[in-house]
Amino acid sequence: SGTNAIVQKKGPRLGLLLRSTTDFSFLIEKKEEQEMFSEIVDNRISYLNPNLQDEELEENVVKSMNHLLSNGANRLVVSLSGPNYKEEERKIRKIILNKYPRHLLGAVPVLFSHELVEDSDDKRRTWSSLCNSFLHPTMERFLYNAENVLRSHRAKNPLLIFQNDGNSTRVAKTTAIKTYGSGPRGGMEGTKALAKHYKIPALLTLDIGGTTSDIGLIKQEQIKEDTFGEIEGIKTSFRLSDLISVGAGGSSVFKVKDGVVTVGPESVGAAPGPASFGRGGKEATITDANLLLGVFEPHSYFGGKMKLDVERAKKVVEENIAEPLGISLEAALIKMENAYHEKIAKGLAVYQNQVENVTLLAFGGAGPMSACGTAEVAGIKEVIIPRLAAVFSAFGISFSEIAHEYEEHLPEMTEAMVQEKADQLKAQAERDMFSEGFDLSECMVETQLGIINGTEKNLYPLEVLNQNDLIQEADEVLVHLKVVKPISHFSFVDDAEIKNYNPSPCRMQSILQPSGQWRETPVFSFEKMVPGATGVGPALIEDPLFTCRVLDGWSFKVNANKDIFLQDVRGNEK
Repeated sequence: SGTNAIVQKKGPRLGLLLRSTTDFSFLIEKKEEQEMFSEIVDNRISYLNPNLQDEELEENVVKSMNHLLSNGANRLVVSLSGPNYKEEERKIRKIILNKYPRHLLGAVPVLFSHELVEDSDDKRRTWSSLCNSFLHPTMERFLYNAENVLRSHRAKNPLLIFQNDGNSTRVAKTTAIKTYGSGPRGGMEGTKALAKHYKIPALLTLDIGGTTSDIGLIKQEQIKEDTFGEIEGIKTSFRLSDLISVGAGGSSVFKVKDGVVTVGPESVGAAPGPASFGRGGKEATITDANLLLGVFEPHSYFGGKMKLDVERAKKVVEENIAEPLGISLEAALIKMENAYHEKIAKGLAVYQNQVENVTLLAFGGAGPMSACGTAEVAGIKEVIIPRLAAVFSAFGISFSEIAHEYEEHLPEMTEAMVQEKADQLKAQAERDMFSEGFDLSECMVETQLGIINGTEKNLYPLEVLNQNDLIQEADEVLVHLKVVKPISHFSFVDDAEIKNYNPSPCRMQSILQPSGQWRETPVFSFEKMVPGATGVGPALIEDPLFTCRVLDGWSFKVNANKDIFLQDVRGNEK
C-alpha cells in the first residue's frame, strides 16, 4: 500500500515550513524531485524565522500556519536547515502545540523533521519527512483497520508490521516511510535465510511480477543496501535494499521498433491484462506468448480457476509482432521469448559482475517460468526455485525480528558524550520495547558508532572513537543503537539420506522449443512430488500458483525442503 501510494501520488495535500533564509529550489534539482514536489506540495510553502523574539516568533508561526491551511494543506512538515535545526524545531513545536492543540477537532497533524530522523543533510531529511507525511494517513487507515479485524477474530498475537529495513514492529511503532518497498525486502530476507542454510556465497534474486522484474544480491549472507535509499529516484535518510527494477514482467507490452522486438516498460497491468485473459487486452505479452508456446495449458492456468483464450493471444501476437516483421507465428514467439530473457539478463549483469559463481534464486508468480531461459543468456549454471515461490516475499518476512534502531548525532567526540547519548537511546529503546510487550532484559542491545562520509555510512565498534584519523575524516559521527527481541522462525531441514527417484508425469504437453521444433514434454505435478524427485528437461513442473519450465540441457532435483534445484548440465555431456 505504501509503495502504491507513492507511485500513484495519491495522498494528503502537504504544507512545508522552511527557514526564512532557505530557497526551496534545493529540493527540486532533479526531474523526479520536481514531479513529486509538484504533486504532494505544489505552492503550499511558508517560511519561519526561528531567531525572532517570543511574540514576534509566535506571530510569524501563526501567520505561516494560516497561510498553508488557507491554501488547502491538511498535513504540515516543519524542516529547518542549519546546524541547530533540532533546537529550533523544538521551539516552533512548543508554539504550534500551544496555539493549535492536538485535541481540538480539525487539528492538522504536524511532523517535525528531527522527530523522524537524525540527519544533518537538510535535503535528505526534508524529503524523508515529506514522504513519511504523505504515506502516513494511507498506512494508518490500512494498518489499524487490519489490526481491528484481527481483534474482532480474537487473535492472540499482536499484528506485526514488516519494514523495509528488515525489522518488524507493532502498528503503533511503525514509521510510515519504512513501509515503502517492504515487500521486496521480504524476498531479500528469505533469500538471506536460504543462502545461510545452503551455505551459498552469492545469490542473485529474480522476482518477476506483472510489470517488473526486481533483482537483488545476497553476498556472504548480507543484503546489498543503499545507505541513503531512494524513493522514486529521490534520496532519503533511510537505508533501503539496493534493488534493480527491470521493466519486463508477465503483463509487459511487446512491440516492434525499427525491426526489433522490444519489451516494456509499458504494461497492460491486471486490467485489461494480457489478451489471453479475455478482458479486452489488445497488446502482446509474454503470458500470451507462453500460452502459444505450449508452456501454459489453457484449462489449468491459475490452478484451473482461469481459462485462457488461445485465439485472442494468437491474434495480438500475429498483428503486433509476426506481421510487422514478416515472419511466422512460431518465429515471432521465439523472438519474443529471446527479447524477454535478454532484457532481464541485462539487469542481472549489473550485480553478476560483482561476484563469482553466482546462483540465481527465481520467485514471484512468473519467476520460475523464465528462470532457465534467463540464466542461459546470463551464463548462470545453477538456479533455485523455492517451494513457496509464488509467495516467497511473504515467506521471507517471517525471518524478521522485532527490532528498533536509533541514532543520535555526536557533538563532541568523547567517551563521556558517547555514553550520554547511548544512555538516552537505551532509555528510548526501553520505552519502545515496553510498548511492544517486552522488557529490555529480554532483548539484545548493540551500540555502535556510525561514520558518515559523503553517501556512505558504516557502523563500527565503539573502540574506533580512539582512531583519530577515522573520526577526523568523517562528515558526521553518530551513536547507533539497535534493540532486538528474537522471535521463532521457520526451520529448514538437511538433505541427509534422501533417495532419488524419477517421478511420473501427470500428462504430456507439446511445447515449442528454442530450436524452433515442437516437442512432447512431460508435465509434473509439484504437489505430488516428494523430496528426491529428479529429472531432466525439457519438462514442466506445475504448481497451482506457478509453472517452472526446465529447458533442454537442464536437470532438476527436489530437495528435503521441497526447493527445486536446477542445473545446466550441457557442459557435462562432453
